[in-house]
Amino acid sequence: MEKKRCAGFTFAGIAAGIKKKGGRDLGLIVSEAPASVAGVFTRNRVQAAPVLLDRRRVQSGRCQAVIVNSGNANCCTGDAGMRDAEAMSRHAAAALGISEDLVCVASTGVIGQPMPMDAVVLSMPQLTNALSPEGIDEFAEAIMTTDLVPKVVSVQAEMAGTPYTLMGVAKGSGMIRPDMATMLCFIVTDLAVSPEVLQKSLAEGVDRSFNRITVDGDTSTNDTVLMMAGGRSGAAVRSDPEQAEFQARLDDVLIRLARMVVKDGEGATKLVEIAVVGAASEGDARKVADTVAHSNLVKTALFGEDANWGRIIAAAGRSGVPVAPDAIDIRFDGVMMCRNGMTCGNEAEKAVTAVLKKPEYRIVIDLHMGTASASVFTCDFSIDYVKINADYRS
Repeated sequence: MEKKRCAGFTFAGIAAGIKKKGGRDLGLIVSEAPASVAGVFTRNRVQAAPVLLDRRRVQSGRCQAVIVNSGNANCCTGDAGMRDAEAMSRHAAAALGISEDLVCVASTGVIGQPMPMDAVVLSMPQLTNALSPEGIDEFAEAIMTTDLVPKVVSVQAEMAGTPYTLMGVAKGSGMIRPDMATMLCFIVTDLAVSPEVLQKSLAEGVDRSFNRITVDGDTSTNDTVLMMAGGRSGAAVRSDPEQAEFQARLDDVLIRLARMVVKDGEGATKLVEIAVVGAASEGDARKVADTVAHSNLVKTALFGEDANWGRIIAAAGRSGVPVAPDAIDIRFDGVMMCRNGMTCGNEAEKAVTAVLKKPEYRIVIDLHMGTASASVFTCDFSIDYVKINADYRS
């Protein structure tokens, strides 16, 4: 199978001894030259030291490297935590021979524990020596926590006839709620894009992807999406039509990564799209979809493969959107279960039960209030979710 590469970028992922259970836990992305950078971060008022550091550094619009660890969130660690985040960037910069200001940092793992900086510092030579143009899979593994699978998407496209690559990697399985991007995600491209256009495009793409997923309704303290555009391909975004074309490609990568995050949700067995149509506005559609997607009662019914459409219409009714209960239709992969706010009967329930046994399906809620629509991706709530989070720190 052809290895994934993006011209001008190298990647590494090693075991530094940060995770208690071992495995890769320290990753690095390096651009051969300073690249345009954009970032989107958590809206949680409790923010990890790396988030605070990166918020400042991306304002320059330039970045050359990102160092990432798993196993420790470096959050709620006081002044020492900020010193540790800065030290991570400083040691990475020294090893790479670049300016410290060009290094961003990201962390994920347990909150409230001091960073094991000795392990990070001692592993720096091994980390930089492991850098490879084909190292994205090792990097993806190094940033995982409760994830079961690495998440990497790579696409090739053309801009004005010149080929370029857009590649993204994400981690996320728990603490997932549409409130920025409850996870870590890193996007690189060898397309040339100005920092201003990159920031606008990334913010819009995140709103269409990671802001429309949920696993458990919790917003993390470490949510970070960083994107670097190096320009090595020779292709560039120079006009509004080209920006729109780039946006479509970026949205595709982000949405595919977002779906992978939900599909790999802690204990999840189902990936379900909650689509609301016929709303008076897109905002109304989003509110209804969010409320249904977040409902624990809906999510446990999905796990139990129970065609309990009453939980769905009840969630829609408490969304804060003025809905007409007697007008609502609910379909499961095209099978009508509820028409005009009433059941379609036993035969429909049997057909819907068959749909609920599939690993992926779509629930459509038609409000019949207008023409607007919106979707949110969710998963079921299983017994394994409780088990995973009951002993996460052990």
